[in-house]
Amino acid sequence: MPDLFDPIDLGGITAANRIFMAPMTRSRADRLGRQPDFAADYYAQRAGAGVIITEGTQTSFEAQGYARTPGLHTVEQVESWRRVTGAVHTAGGRIVAQLMHAGRIAHPFNRQTDAIPVAPSAIAPSRTQMYTDDAGMQSIPTPRALDVSEIAAVVDEYVKAAENAIEAGFDGVELHGASGYLPMQFLSSGTNQRSDRYGGSTQNRMRFILEIVEALAGAIGGSRRD
Repeated sequence: MPDLFDPIDLGGITAANRIFMAPMTRSRADRLGRQPDFAADYYAQRAGAGVIITEGTQTSFEAQGYARTPGLHTVEQVESWRRVTGAVHTAGGRIVAQLMHAGRIAHPFNRQTDAIPVAPSAIAPSRTQMYTDDAGMQSIPTPRALDVSEIAAVVDEYVKAAENAIEAGFDGVELHGASGYLPMQFLSSGTNQRSDRYGGSTQNRMRFILEIVEALAGAIGGSRRD
């Protein structure tokens, strides 16, 4: 029987062991979502894990919710991550990017866009406040419901971020589908009260996340990197 210290093949990613580093929000990026130089040291120091899963990394400025979280949607962000992946690989590790869209769990002070945070439905979160660098704890605004015609563009942001992740040297990507962020907001009947094909039945509420998974697999290869 294999144990935790035996290697494992994850569909194209060969991990030296079966102990994975879970994603943890660091809030160490700059306001434009670029990782600092010391992020390479931070992740390389943990390259002994079979696979490192990064902190949640936004797919666009509209996807950001928290202060100083990194992105994978600008050239500068990709270059800042390239230093990280290079350091991890030099140390013998494997690293995948966790792609994240915060949805309604967001405050405008933390974002580089004037756009109102989006969600499946215009329902304010029960968690009423969020930390901001500019003004400390602030009330989270009620989000704007995504129009059905806008959803494809959100999926495309995930695809572009995944392609950028591979360009930056990541071994793969993970879709953040939990913790009350946008994919989970679509899955939950409490936050998704839509009456179109993305709401109502369980199958309809699953549609958004399944469309993302299928699009990511089509873009970067489902058997290897999704």
